[in-house]
Amino acid sequence: MNGSKSNNGTGDEETIEAGSDNVFADLHRPNPQERLSKALLARAIQEIVKRRAWTQVRAARHVGLAASDMSDVMRGKLARFSLDRLESVLLDLQMDVHIIIRPVSAEGRRGTVTVELLGAD
Repeated sequence: MNGSKSNNGTGDEETIEAGSDNVFADLHRPNPQERLSKALLARAIQEIVKRRAWTQVRAARHVGLAASDMSDVMRGKLARFSLDRLESVLLDLQMDVHIIIRPVSAEGRRGTVTVELLGAD
């Protein structure tokens, strides 16, 4: 991360650093790639429920989760959820989950995880 100087209006300078593609890594959280992957899957679940105009209770019943578990997914509280469990929720929402693995585009760069939601109406 490269830093630049900025004046915050008080006359004091503060350093602003550009973040990476993973906020969990930027915050030095354990298992940042797994956390990002889970957050991206949960965001897709949230968007699907929203687009279908479902309540959390209806969504929970549809996928076989307890209402409290669906509430946790919708609020991004994902510590108790594995990637496999979140993928299973997407499958129960009648979504196909495709995992594509390919080489990075720039040598020496670490790979990234992306999730793209297509046609979830």
